Amino acid sequence: ENPFKRTFRIFADDFRDIKNWILGTGMVLKSPKFPTHCDVLIIGGGVMGFSIAYWLKQRGMEGLKIVVVEKDPSVKSGNFNNIEYLKSTTALSVGGIRQQFSLKENIELSLYSAEFLRNIKQHLSIQGEDPPNIDFNPGGYLFLASEKNVQRIIENVKLQTSLGAKVELLTPEKLKENFPWLNTEDVAVASHGLENEGWFDPWSLLQAFKKKAIYLGVEFIPGEVTKFGFDEDNEVIGDDSTKYENLRRVFLKLPDGTEKSINFAICVIAAGAMSGQVARLAGMGIGTGPRVAPLPVVPRKRYVHVVHCPDGPGMNTPLLIDYTGAYLRREGIGGHYLCGLSPPEAEEPSVENLNVEENYFEEKVWPIIAHRAPVFEKCKLRNSWAGFYDFNTFDENAFVGPHPGYNNLYLATGFSGHGIQQAPAIGRAVMEMIFDGKFKTIDLSRLNFQRYLEEKPLWETNII
Repeated sequence: ENPFKRTFRIFADDFRDIKNWILGTGMVLKSPKFPTHCDVLIIGGGVMGFSIAYWLKQRGMEGLKIVVVEKDPSVKSGNFNNIEYLKSTTALSVGGIRQQFSLKENIELSLYSAEFLRNIKQHLSIQGEDPPNIDFNPGGYLFLASEKNVQRIIENVKLQTSLGAKVELLTPEKLKENFPWLNTEDVAVASHGLENEGWFDPWSLLQAFKKKAIYLGVEFIPGEVTKFGFDEDNEVIGDDSTKYENLRRVFLKLPDGTEKSINFAICVIAAGAMSGQVARLAGMGIGTGPRVAPLPVVPRKRYVHVVHCPDGPGMNTPLLIDYTGAYLRREGIGGHYLCGLSPPEAEEPSVENLNVEENYFEEKVWPIIAHRAPVFEKCKLRNSWAGFYDFNTFDENAFVGPHPGYNNLYLATGFSGHGIQQAPAIGRAVMEMIFDGKFKTIDLSRLNFQRYLEEKPLWETNII
């Protein structure tokens, strides 16, 4: 675009936004004209992608052109309705947030994200529209431990509280006193989150981020990445001797079947469970040097079951994590509950579709929750659905930051089940890395891709 025309367009947009602000007319969507170029291209239009877009646009304002791409065919440009994101991990999530992790980085990320959610009206409100409401339920998480895991849960709580999380240890006696509906006979100790933990509506959070980002000027394109375009570049971080083909454009297949391309200066892969596939299109796993390694992020299917138990526990019901890995949480106040259980590695279901395995609840989940809370022996299964984790097969932890084999590719993926709750903090972190060249508020250096190249896993033990 001609620089004089670009300057004129920016001033025109500014005057339009000032007019809307003065008149209180609220959000006006940008023109849906297909963009041929941008400063930052974000692949992935879930909550992670739009959080990154929001933070970048807050910092860069009108001078920064940002495009978000999403492949889910139910998502349309400019739409904000209940039939969007039918296959999105964000929309299919249970929506929990906790500080009960085993790694400093994950604890700090969730602490900030909880603060962001508490002040979501301040961050994501739009002039002239109702403020966002994500229906946060501050029930806390309740982790149960068997005898063999006592020391680990004690050490985790010590780290969590040292970083500012409000978590308490409970003996079996205290656990039974606080939650009399629990069977505590085989529980050695428990940890209970007292503040900033619970669950929320992830779809509403996604819509709030999306609306605010688009209001700020982010452009959204529904389409699937089919390939990347490259230019020769020898300015790769840490390698002055080898010439690489550097990422310069992306090719998209649009919903109507046409193909178009967008040139970009910077690309961020935040495509959730599909990130590994996108990374391969960008040359990861088929290149040389730092590009020889594939991105070890794959989809893993997880089931969520809705049960009805009229006599089940009421408002005083935390999000329960049994030491078997099974979880249970209240859904509203009508006697409905969500529950689930990740399968063993050898029994991972096919990811070819989002079908739910028949009898999985009856055979795998129900026996555990009925043992832990006998009142659920009489519960009835009402519904089930499946979603995908962006599972990091290397160490079940996220990759955040620049890829060492490119000078313009950033990663925000591989969260293995806790990405949605950390999205507000991750968006800020990626913004800092792009603008400042370093993490300024929370040090996420250990979450870089280099650890994979050096075969130095950073394990998070509290994966659900």
